[in-house]
Amino acid sequence: MSETSLLRTAAVLALSSILSVVAHADEAERLAERLEVRGQSMPVESVRETPLEGFFEVHLENGETFYSDADGEYFLVGDLYENGERGLVNLSERTRNGQRAERLAGVPEEQRVVFRGTADTQAEIVVFTDTTCPYCRQFHEEVPRLNELGIEVHYLAFPRTGLNAEGARLLEQVWCADNPATAMTAAKRGETLENGTDCDNPVEAQYHLGQALGVQGTPAIVLPDGRLVPGYVPAERLAGMLGLND
Repeated sequence: MSETSLLRTAAVLALSSILSVVAHADEAERLAERLEVRGQSMPVESVRETPLEGFFEVHLENGETFYSDADGEYFLVGDLYENGERGLVNLSERTRNGQRAERLAGVPEEQRVVFRGTADTQAEIVVFTDTTCPYCRQFHEEVPRLNELGIEVHYLAFPRTGLNAEGARLLEQVWCADNPATAMTAAKRGETLENGTDCDNPVEAQYHLGQALGVQGTPAIVLPDGRLVPGYVPAERLAGMLGLND
C-alpha cells in the first residue's frame, strides 16, 4: 500500500471516529429532550454515553440515576459494573464520585467550618456533620490528629433528624457564631451556645446538598476523589485511605 493510500485510510478512520462521537452526542441530546413518563417530561440534568452499546446514563435534577435505551422506551435501574481484569468495577459509583467532587468544589470556603493544622496540607476532606450525633463527636476528637497528618477537615451541615429538629438549630448557631470553628467544638462537647441563628447561614442548603449527594447519616466523609465514606473512621485509618501513611 502506498503512502498516499495509508494517509487516505487514516483520514477516513479518523473521520469515522469523529462522526461516531458526534452521532452519540446527538443521540444523548435527543434522548434528554424526549424522556417522559405518562406524557410528563422528566427533569433531566444530563445524559451520557455508557460502554453498554445502545444505553445511556440519565442523571435527573433530584440526584437519581438510571439507564435508558436511545428511544427512552426501556429503563434499567441499578448500578452498572464492568467485569475487567481486576474484577468488578462499579461504573455508576465512579460517576457519582465525580459528581460529588464537582458539586462540593462549588461550595465556597466561607460557607464551611474548616479545621487545618500547621503542617503542610496533604489532603482535604469534606465531612457532613451534626453536633448532636455521638459518632460526629467521636470523629471530632480525631481532628487534631488529622491536622497533624496534614489532613484538612471541612465541615458541612447535615441535621440528621431534619430541618425542624434541635440539631438544625444548633448547626445554625454554629454557622452564625463569630468563630464557627470554636463554636463547633463547643457544641460537640455539649456546651451551650449563647449566640442566635439570625444570620444568612447555609444549613438548609447544605442539608439538601447532602441528600442529593447520597448522604443518609452522619458523619459522612467525602474524600478528594468524591468517594463517600459513611460513619466514624479513626484518623490513622482515614490517612491510609488517602494514601498518606504508606
